Amino acid sequence: MSGVTPTHLRHAMAHFATGVTVVTTLEDGHDHAMTANSVTSVSLDPPLVLVCVRKDTGWHEAVGSSGVWGVSILPVAGRPAATWLSTGGRPLYGQLSRVPHHRGELGVALVDDALATLECRTSALHDAGDHSIVVGEVVSSRADARRDDPLVYYRSRYTSTR
Repeated sequence: MSGVTPTHLRHAMAHFATGVTVVTTLEDGHDHAMTANSVTSVSLDPPLVLVCVRKDTGWHEAVGSSGVWGVSILPVAGRPAATWLSTGGRPLYGQLSRVPHHRGELGVALVDDALATLECRTSALHDAGDHSIVVGEVVSSRADARRDDPLVYYRSRYTSTR
């Protein structure tokens, strides 16, 4: 058994700067959303990305049922949305009422001011301890090449590259 505790791992991984996203899914006409920094490109051909999600979240259950999800890569101005959607105990319904968004081709919510967006169909779900790795085939992607203001998560807080 490893001598690494969850606290030790969290502290070490806090030194790895990541981008910040909002991931969404739509189940039975109801939006589910959460902030995620564990989003990764997996393959270009076919186009695949993954997100790591705690198993005890409503988002996990909803995406398992719906099979579709969206990723919005946030700019610095997206910090309020990231903070809100990472707040435990927020209401289940109306989570996106504070976040300007639109619907993509798959019907999932995408943040209006995002640097880039992806829409995915789940192609695999892998067990990974207290999380699942949700792999999705990207069916739509958009990016604004003029933007250069990503929201970054480093040492357990939001920051920017400037």
